Amino acid sequence: MDELVPGGNLPLPGGALTLGVPGPFDVSALVTDDSGKVRGDGDFVFYNQPAAPGARLSGQTLTVDPAALRAGASRVTVVVSPAEPGTPLGRLPAPTLRVTGPGGRLLARFTPSRPQRETVLLLAEIYRRGPTWKLRALGQGYADGLAGIARDFGVEVAEDTDTGAGLSTGPGIGPGPGSASGSASGSTSGPSPASGSGSGGIHGLHSTRRLHGTRGSAAASGATGTGSPTDGFLALVNAARAAVGSPAVVLDGRLSAAARAHAADMAAHGRLGSQGADGLSVHQRVTAGGYAYLTAGEHLVSGPRDAAEFVEYCLSGERTRRTVQDPAFTETGVACVPDNRSGTLYWTALWASPLTPGGLARTTAEVVALTNAERAAAGLPPLAGDPLLTRAAQAHSTDMVARAFYSHTSPDGSEPWHRAAAAGSTRRTIGENIACGQRSPAEVVRGWMDSPGHRANILKPAFTHLGVGFAGGGSAGTYWTQLFGA
Repeated sequence: MDELVPGGNLPLPGGALTLGVPGPFDVSALVTDDSGKVRGDGDFVFYNQPAAPGARLSGQTLTVDPAALRAGASRVTVVVSPAEPGTPLGRLPAPTLRVTGPGGRLLARFTPSRPQRETVLLLAEIYRRGPTWKLRALGQGYADGLAGIARDFGVEVAEDTDTGAGLSTGPGIGPGPGSASGSASGSTSGPSPASGSGSGGIHGLHSTRRLHGTRGSAAASGATGTGSPTDGFLALVNAARAAVGSPAVVLDGRLSAAARAHAADMAAHGRLGSQGADGLSVHQRVTAGGYAYLTAGEHLVSGPRDAAEFVEYCLSGERTRRTVQDPAFTETGVACVPDNRSGTLYWTALWASPLTPGGLARTTAEVVALTNAERAAAGLPPLAGDPLLTRAAQAHSTDMVARAFYSHTSPDGSEPWHRAAAAGSTRRTIGENIACGQRSPAEVVRGWMDSPGHRANILKPAFTHLGVGFAGGGSAGTYWTQLFGA
């Protein structure tokens, strides 16, 4: 029997595994492929949906048969949360995971450091490496509950104006609205396996709230009138931006084309989501059209009959209004397409700031500055910028977008220290933080500092140098890499 520490892993025998967490906890699991996202509602196993192919939950015990998982599945992430929702894990004993194999043989036990204000914990993951399945201990905490975990793995948290908020799932649905979830990945140091990968979601950038009372013939007439329903959109949003001192945005044809493609997909399938039925996220549509961005956001809404109703809705909530008025955005695109069955209009508005070398340099420099501010507050010396680590970090962020994965381990098997060496670095100790979905340097550094594993890298006294990479696109929208060296 192995006593695991965070980042520790061990090969698994064939056959079904039983994972149990005794105590006042709920156990959940998310089945994903190499992208780190669920494929549909059947991939989320929790108390209201206790079974999926190859995974079954009974009370606090999860049974996983890797050979029976759905096609394409390469990872099962085990999640633990308090049985009493909203209770900080710091008020409870540290959860202990017990893993048994065929015949009831105890294979491993893992007790992470006791969480504090976190309300949910990525406890461990079962993952495929070539023909072998392995178990990796994680211990990564989230402060915004099971909904934050669900969003970050591609499960939509939908808000409904007449029923309130609820957790819902759907095939290919991307991250939903909410606040930043914090942690994004495991940390690595030296020639040891990375401690895993979670994901950070796009938050506060778009709305997927469905409007009621604007369906049927009224919506249909909005789509078939003498003008386009989008007429007046730009004037309305620029008036709202001027009211708070934000500069005007201009329409961009590439953003409008991506917005139309996404709205058409939602209308054809009668549902809102940041990922379409064709598997493309709204961010992938933007980059596929040749638009490279530094920051991006979106509104996805159904129901408004014209631009005035759409903009009024977007200004009605704090998060959605913040996107309309965000001074970082300089360009926009909008489209709406009717559902042929009901006439309901499905809207997509995209907001972006184009990527420039200067903008990228300012963004990564701000990450370095914020990281050094955290070190200074802890009485540690600053990290110096390192062009070779920067080159490797940038290449990894770009690669995660290009090859649609989210992990410390690249599809070719390379680890952070391999990438640093390939860039020409001779530093003996390497650490890495990754994140996806955060829309600003402040948000991503705050998320890393809220996660014990990432914070340990940022505040490691031995590290002396840092490189930062950023890329926009992919299913999550933004991908960040910190590469530390000593």
